[in-house]
Amino acid sequence: MSAFTYPGVYIQELSSGVHTITGVATSIAAFAGWAPKGPTTEAVLVQSFSDYQRQFGGLDARSYLGYAVNQFFANGGQQAYIVRLAWTDAAVAKVSVGGLTLWALGPGLYANGLQVTVTSTSATAFNLQVLNASSVVLETFLNLSATSAVAVIDNDSQYVTFVSPATGLAPVSITVPAATATVALAGGLDGTVLMAKDGVNGASGDFETALNVAGAVTLPAPLTGVRLLDRVDIFNLLCVPGEADETTVSALTGYCNTERAFFIVDCPQIATAANLGSGPIGAASSGFSGNFLDHSAYYFPWIQAPDPLANNRPRLFPPSGSVAGIYAFTDANRGVWKAPAGIDASLTGVSGLQYVLTDGENGTLNPQAINCLRQFRVYGDVVWGARTLQGNDQAGSQWKYVPIRRLALFLESSLYDGTQWVVFEPNDETLWGQIRLNVGAFMQGLFLQGAFQGTTPQQAYFVKCDSENNPQASIDLGIVNILVGFAPLYPAEFVVIQIQQMAGQI
Repeated sequence: MSAFTYPGVYIQELSSGVHTITGVATSIAAFAGWAPKGPTTEAVLVQSFSDYQRQFGGLDARSYLGYAVNQFFANGGQQAYIVRLAWTDAAVAKVSVGGLTLWALGPGLYANGLQVTVTSTSATAFNLQVLNASSVVLETFLNLSATSAVAVIDNDSQYVTFVSPATGLAPVSITVPAATATVALAGGLDGTVLMAKDGVNGASGDFETALNVAGAVTLPAPLTGVRLLDRVDIFNLLCVPGEADETTVSALTGYCNTERAFFIVDCPQIATAANLGSGPIGAASSGFSGNFLDHSAYYFPWIQAPDPLANNRPRLFPPSGSVAGIYAFTDANRGVWKAPAGIDASLTGVSGLQYVLTDGENGTLNPQAINCLRQFRVYGDVVWGARTLQGNDQAGSQWKYVPIRRLALFLESSLYDGTQWVVFEPNDETLWGQIRLNVGAFMQGLFLQGAFQGTTPQQAYFVKCDSENNPQASIDLGIVNILVGFAPLYPAEFVVIQIQQMAGQI
């Protein structure tokens, strides 16, 4: 408070206590798989398939990854993180030019065609160019110095780096190089092509080892595989195209629980309506287990789509990429509380399905928490199921349906981010009132968008933060308890039309 020294009017601005809570993104996808190029030490954000092509090489017949990412964007996806997996026999191309040692960004044969040239501008500065195999300039870095070159190249180059793949470190300083002719990178190797266990391919288990679901999570051990997503601010959907190994799927659902994400599970390629009659199976034709299966949903059958690398002949692909795109499309147009299924959930870029299911087969699979892809004469190929892997009728889970589980994850993430200001505030009635105001405003906004059941706010949600759930014992421990409840919208899974003949007048 300022001191009052002269007679007159003083203006003071007071805090309103409003801390706006903004809903987090709901459909940022993460894809993990083998690719012929790209970084293997970080999860890379791509915002279109052309962006993926530039950084990871586009479609490759040896892997489902490129096709799944393409199908994601074709069906409505907007953002995706890519985790590139590589086996231990993959090698990073290297070049020594003018006394500098540079490596390619990630292992692979692709980098053996790159070239680097250095031109000198003065005793303290130089230019560096990266060219492709046809000597077309890809990048130019001007007036680099001994102190700036490492940071500029490592931060800005899309092709080369000073970071050694053996140590993970870049040199502290360099000497300004002399001008030199163009020198090509050499020594890059693709290594073993990794295939997920889809019931037909990937029997070695190398893919699952590289995926490293239970990998190191503490420094100084480096993060690898899917754990690279630990460094990502937020992702909502996880896809590992073709992965149907029971143990790995269970581990991935646990990881999604930790990250407040949702795993879209592919059925194995060998799955049929007959062998799924008793519930979802994996590559070993056995079921799934784990405590967090509600963080995942299982889709059957595989899709057929034209393969541009084979003159557009139809080829079978796991459905997760297309389904993730449908999730994103539905979220953007209807909200995360709308089931990503129905006649509006039509699959784009699909020429057919592995199996055309009947109503009877669908009726057997749906109660077993198997989400079917159906082919309808008018609507084409659509997603026709919205149950989590805990959605079996006998389980009776409160997280039976995909939209309810995902809405809860959305609320958890949004409230987690939106209440950080509460930490270290005085824990009393003033704080509790501010919490009720801000969380209530957020929930009211969702209610007006139609996210909850009920025609009044009292029926749709509640926010409780007062002396009743914050006794003195909790206050003494530095704890503030906030209870938020919501009435979820259940999808209309079964539509019953009753027709009765009216008796004529007597």
